[in-house]
Amino acid sequence: MDKGAGPPVYVRLRKQARLPLGAPVRLGDIARVLGDPEMEPELLELVMDRPEYSDGNRIVIDMLQVIACIQRRFPGQRVETLGEPHVLVEMVSEEKKPSIILFIIAWLLLFFGAALTIMNFHADVSMPEVQIRIVEMLTGKRDEHPYLFQAAYSVGIGLGMIVFFNHLFKKKWNEEPTPLEVEMYLYQENMNQYVVAEEYEKLAHSKTNPKENDP
Repeated sequence: MDKGAGPPVYVRLRKQARLPLGAPVRLGDIARVLGDPEMEPELLELVMDRPEYSDGNRIVIDMLQVIACIQRRFPGQRVETLGEPHVLVEMVSEEKKPSIILFIIAWLLLFFGAALTIMNFHADVSMPEVQIRIVEMLTGKRDEHPYLFQAAYSVGIGLGMIVFFNHLFKKKWNEEPTPLEVEMYLYQENMNQYVVAEEYEKLAHSKTNPKENDP
């Protein structure tokens, strides 16, 4: 059967994929494939790469590499590409259970760090004097220790942070991403772009200096 005469194979690479360390990278792991139903199972099992430990825990699979692999297995097969030109594959080892001691230490550091930040900000803007003045304006009496107002203000800060970050433990009020989630997403995108650029640079260097890779 002439594979080139059949319908094209549509391939859309994912942005990122995670695989167990040492596992082969198959097409089904890194892309969505649409084509002849008889070919799809074999296409999904095509091995794109067999990374070694020396390759590190991140590798880049290029779309050209995917097309070449498909056409080696099915000569003359037409491949239509969609979406990303490459996929970043992260090889991960078996996840370990988080340490309770490390969690407590991190929690304490974040708690006291945030508390000191808020207190330093209040000291810089003379917040105690501002609160005394607000209470005086509301009640007509000057109170050097407006504890009731300060307690309500403290509760308000906590509630404001919950509303702002849209989170209370694992519960979210709506489906909108929190500011922290947005920043983490941007950080991950920037890091992925950097890793991809580095991998392409290494590939170009290995092609221009092949003798350096010889044992």
